[in-house]
Amino acid sequence: MPGVVRSEKDGAIGWIVFDHPERRNAISLDMWQEIPARVAALAADDDVRVLVMRGAGNVAFVSGADISEFSHARVGERVSDYDAHSASAFDALARLEKPLIAMIHGFCIGGGVALALYADLRYASETASFAIPAARLGLGYHIAGVQSLVDTVGFASAKELFFTARRFRAEEALRMRLVDGVFAEGELEARVRETAAHIAKNAPLTVRSVKLIVRELAKAAEARDHEAMVRSVAACYESEDYAEGVAAFLEKRKPAFRGR
Repeated sequence: MPGVVRSEKDGAIGWIVFDHPERRNAISLDMWQEIPARVAALAADDDVRVLVMRGAGNVAFVSGADISEFSHARVGERVSDYDAHSASAFDALARLEKPLIAMIHGFCIGGGVALALYADLRYASETASFAIPAARLGLGYHIAGVQSLVDTVGFASAKELFFTARRFRAEEALRMRLVDGVFAEGELEARVRETAAHIAKNAPLTVRSVKLIVRELAKAAEARDHEAMVRSVAACYESEDYAEGVAAFLEKRKPAFRGR
């Protein structure tokens, strides 16, 4: 079975679920092709304030790309086509304006790490394990993927992950800042839902503006879209939510933000 990518909605939380249990949620070519549409649907839903990526079950977040397909789907002239589909999936996540959380149970390997790096926050169970086994497969790792890892964990840890291709425990991943929190297996989902609920209650335009600004500040100064950052800040002050936030504070009540 090629596996599927499911999108689900639970109140203000949108879920992207990688479901390929026969391969420990390895991402097949079909699944790479599904990701942009699933992300777009949740991005367009005004009721969804925050997205969470997870693997089906508790065995794996994503155990990598489905290597069983490589001999026919990622060889010769087909390499560029395969890479174009995975690049489209990553681009959909990169362009997402809403906050994105990765909830990581079990194996987070290769393409799983690549997907998780596009999340704004990454939380893992204490039994999770991480690896990038490119050097054991002899495949080339694209520059953007290496850059994303370096930006997150730094040069030394990125080289250790790639050079050794070994499994790293969750606590090691936390020390190198590959993840932002590690929780007991039975507590992970509750903690993720709690964090998502906190985010969902806040002003969407403010959250979106800060996400945009942080993304731009990560670029070289000459590559930053300064005008986009300025517009995002101005949009907050011009919004109904700003008036609602101030009024709620003065009236000592909880604000009811609407994202406009």
